[in-house]
Amino acid sequence: MDKIINDFSIGLFIWQAFILLSIGLWIYCLIDIFKNKFAQNDKLIWILLVLLIPFIGSLLYLSIGKNKKLKLN
Repeated sequence: MDKIINDFSIGLFIWQAFILLSIGLWIYCLIDIFKNKFAQNDKLIWILLVLLIPFIGSLLYLSIGKNKKLKLN
């Protein structure tokens, strides 16, 4: 009985950690999008992508979107 409870607790902890990291990543990406400038409608597109598909949209933004920011002098 103790083994079942311990295994369940570890699994629950892993899921909770995954969800918290996903939420943190989502918030970080939204803040970064709002703080920076993008060409034309790219900002709106990234906001919608991150809001509608949170985890995958955040990963896409970090891999593709960060390079699309406008460089300010």
